[in-house]
Amino acid sequence: MQHLFWGWLHPFFGGRPGMISGATGAVAVVIVALAISHGAEYVFATVVLAGIIQVLAGVFRLGKLMRLVPHPVIFGFVNGLAVIIFMSQLDQFKDDTGNWLTGQSLYIILGLVILTMFIIWGLPKLTKAVPASLIAILTVFGIVLAFGIDTKNVGDIASIQGGFPPFNIPSVPFTFETLVLIFPYAAVMAGVGLIESLLTLNIIDEITETRGRGNKEAVAQGAANMLSGFFSGMGGCAMLGQSLINISNGARARLSGIVAAVALLMFVMFGAGFIELLPMAALTGLMIMVAIGTFEWASLRTFNKMPKSDIFVMVVVTLVTVLLHNLALAVVVGVIIAALVFAWDNAKRIRARKSVDENGIKHYEIYGPLFFGSVIAFNEKFDILNDPEEVIIDFKESRVVDMSAIEALNKITGRYHKVGKKVHLRHLSPDCQKLLQNADKIIDVNVLEDPNYKVVVDRI
Repeated sequence: MQHLFWGWLHPFFGGRPGMISGATGAVAVVIVALAISHGAEYVFATVVLAGIIQVLAGVFRLGKLMRLVPHPVIFGFVNGLAVIIFMSQLDQFKDDTGNWLTGQSLYIILGLVILTMFIIWGLPKLTKAVPASLIAILTVFGIVLAFGIDTKNVGDIASIQGGFPPFNIPSVPFTFETLVLIFPYAAVMAGVGLIESLLTLNIIDEITETRGRGNKEAVAQGAANMLSGFFSGMGGCAMLGQSLINISNGARARLSGIVAAVALLMFVMFGAGFIELLPMAALTGLMIMVAIGTFEWASLRTFNKMPKSDIFVMVVVTLVTVLLHNLALAVVVGVIIAALVFAWDNAKRIRARKSVDENGIKHYEIYGPLFFGSVIAFNEKFDILNDPEEVIIDFKESRVVDMSAIEALNKITGRYHKVGKKVHLRHLSPDCQKLLQNADKIIDVNVLEDPNYKVVVDRI
């Protein structure tokens, strides 16, 4: 149902043609505990609430927060997903007891998988008029059917037969206690869905050299999840693997999402018997080619060129993705590590050039940002007891960034004030001066001479 809702909602609201959406493991992991403890109806209510949150995120234009995701995180996310896709195909080379296939069974599935991969790789070099993936699947299916080859089919794994669910308002108490219960799950689900969808959007933007609209995508996803919840669906988000298959087959217009949704509905309701006859070897070969195409091979060539911190972030995100199978958590971990590395690197950039002019006034010319990470280094630059009676701290090449920096200025001017020395803060930018004004209402900024900023400020 999620595929169907996205299929007709996306042309009107979506911000990225070619993206395919549906139920995903990352979203399922969020709500599985709620399903076990309170039942399916609470899950449906959570999906509706998550959809509302996502719509609000789009309306308030929170899609721009994806700018905070560094490129090494995206590399790690994509590489980890590629490894997961590849490793998940290895189960097709095992028997029902979990042991690796041997002998003729192994040779048959290997041959069919390699044939599928060869067609997908080679056909586009001859013609792009037809999707190579479709031709590969039909060719392998024809060979298996014509020669009566005994190999595992889709129907041997699971049945996809289903029907159209009726409209259903979640049967939960409409009380504040219910809201308190489901809101944390809904918020996490909304965040996970938006992270995966907006990352998928960015990756497809790079492949197609076009630009999607993240906020419109958030609205579309939220609307689809709301409808999904009212039709007993588990909700979902954009699916990178399926989207890459769609894009690699030449899809660039919104019609591709509609066709994918309607085709899936037809298969589930009417064509399950045919789909279940398809050999798993063909689908395995297709997914291995998707994994190969998904992996950012260029990232391996940059190992000796990228900063070590970026390489570390990329590797960590890849490992978290592969080990935990949680793409959203991997991205959050990567962003946090990248932010800490950035803060650490900038904390080391604080510098102070010291000089004494002909009037005996000592100048401290500050270079680099003054923020929570650089406060300790900033305080170590001053020799308060041995400095002359008048000191100028020049911020022409620096910025006062946050309240930790304001507190540092408060303390340093206070220490000078205690020994009877005067401090001038020079070349503070307007935003820094505004911080000083606001700080007067929160912390005790030292009173020296200036009545407005409670420190001596020379606007030069």
